[in-house]
Amino acid sequence: MFIQTEDTPNPATLKFVPGETVMPSGTIDFASPDAAERSPLARRLFAVAGVARVFFGSDFITVTKTQAQEWHVMKPAVLGAIMEHFTARLPVLDADSATADGHAEGENDIVRQIKELLDSRVRPAVAQDGGDILFDRFEDGVVYLEMRGSCSGCPSSMATLKSGVENMLRHYIPEVSEVRAV
Repeated sequence: MFIQTEDTPNPATLKFVPGETVMPSGTIDFASPDAAERSPLARRLFAVAGVARVFFGSDFITVTKTQAQEWHVMKPAVLGAIMEHFTARLPVLDADSATADGHAEGENDIVRQIKELLDSRVRPAVAQDGGDILFDRFEDGVVYLEMRGSCSGCPSSMATLKSGVENMLRHYIPEVSEVRAV
């Protein structure tokens, strides 16, 4: 098995591409070892010293390290954990777990337009950098978004939200006045 490794804009995060489907639909973020309870792969990755966060996309895994560790020390152990997991054909999530993060139905037209723009124009670009952007809510002209994966805690994520996402949403949807991170 060959696993590609890619740098991300966040120096604390690397993107690992195992060449197999990681999440058949959606994404999932594990902010701590306790949150990884429902994922054998995330638990295995958190067992590597220095792993601070794990994120699964459709065909990639992003791993965020602690400040105390260096990638040249951690990278072989992370690659080994991913390779062992996929070679053994183990599930990414336990069978009784939900497959991905979801959103409420029964949305108004503005929310549907926001989500459509995020899905078609923003998410593909953010996924290339090993992250994801999720709609949280829209109220009083403000769109609240959550940055995940390599984008969570990335120094350039606020610039991406303000310069890129906010300008695009304001252009297409006049009701949007601002974008904020949650």
